[in-house]
Parts: sequence; structure tokens; C-alpha cells
Amino acid sequence: MTLEEAVFARHSVRAYTGEPIAEDAAAALKEETEACNREGGLAIRLVQNEPKAFKSFLARYGKFSGVTSYFAIAGEQADDLQERAGYYGERLVLKAQALGLNTCWAALTFGKGAVKKAACLKKGEKLVCVIAVGYGKTQGAARKSKTFDDVAVAKDAPDWFKKGVEFALLAPTATNQQKFRFILEGDTVRAESTGGFYDKIDLGIVKYHFETGSGRKLR
Repeated sequence: MTLEEAVFARHSVRAYTGEPIAEDAAAALKEETEACNREGGLAIRLVQNEPKAFKSFLARYGKFSGVTSYFAIAGEQADDLQERAGYYGERLVLKAQALGLNTCWAALTFGKGAVKKAACLKKGEKLVCVIAVGYGKTQGAARKSKTFDDVAVAKDAPDWFKKGVEFALLAPTATNQQKFRFILEGDTVRAESTGGFYDKIDLGIVKYHFETGSGRKLR
């Protein structure tokens, strides 16, 4: 599966089989995690075969089940940490999808203490969120989406911009709020949040999707 195909195939999945990730897929995810940490200045860990983080009341409230592997998205505190977490976390999401795995972002519905212990976070490393990863019981389903005109400000938008926004609209955001906007100014694109909770993480996520679709770098 190509990266573009992964964008269209990816849907949030909360129920998993509990099956361990295949060795070759796990190796590819670890390699991609290391690349994201180098490029993004992050401290992401892939935690495998650890069911405690998603056995809490919060996880049950969030309707998670069968989760035994996840990405602990972490890094040293900085003003742009959440946006980088979203950007590189979504890069891992699409990599996982391309490998035949499923994922779901989680900001609150997991046991934070269990994650910190399993991920062996070091002093100064802040846990931002978690991404469940594994073999879903289903492939998930598409959700209602805003339109191009809802999230784009552009006059006579070129095809690359339209495709970038199309891909951004396929990105996961907190409770599907899609509170972002892409503004085309000449040949330059500015992405901004329009509010909402976890907006900085969401902005990083949609930026990665826009870049994947448009072939243009925003960072």
C-alpha cells in the first residue's frame, strides 16, 4: 500500500484482536519511529505486548478493547511540542496503515501511569498522547467531513492545493472537529487552527496530510 492509498484507507479503530504485531512490520515501525525522533526532535516509543495501558476505566469509557501495542508520543517540553507530536505521530499512523495495521489516537482514554512506565520515559520527557496500533477487528468507517470551502481560503486554487486540502480533510482530529484552515497566498500556504481542544496536535496532523497530498512542504 502506498502512502496516498493509506490516507484513504485509514480510519480510527478502537477494537483490536490483541494479536502481536508481525516481526517485519514491527521492525519497519521501529525504523520509522527512530527517523521521526531524529527529524522531529522527539522521544516516541513503540510499546508492544503491553495490555495494561488500555485496561483502565478511561480506556473502557473510550470504547477501546484488545489494545496491546501503542506509540507513546513524547518529547521535551517546548512551545511547538504538540504540533510536532501531531505531525510525526500521523506519519507513523500512515506508515502503520501502509503495513496493514490499524490505529487510533488517544489523548485521555488510557492509563497514563502505565504508559510512562512501559515507555521508560526519561526525566524531562513529556508524554503528549498515545496512538493505539495493531490489527483491528474492523477497518473502521469514514466520518462526516467538512468541505473544501469550509476549511480553505484561496482564489483560483491550483490542483496541488486542492489535493492537499482533500487529504487534510481525511485526517483524524479530536472528536472529528476539523477546526483548521489552509490559506493560499500567492504560491505560499499558511495553515492555522481555528480553535478547539488539542488544536495544536490536530494542526500537526493535518499539516502532514496536506503535505502528503500536495507534495509541498509547509514546515
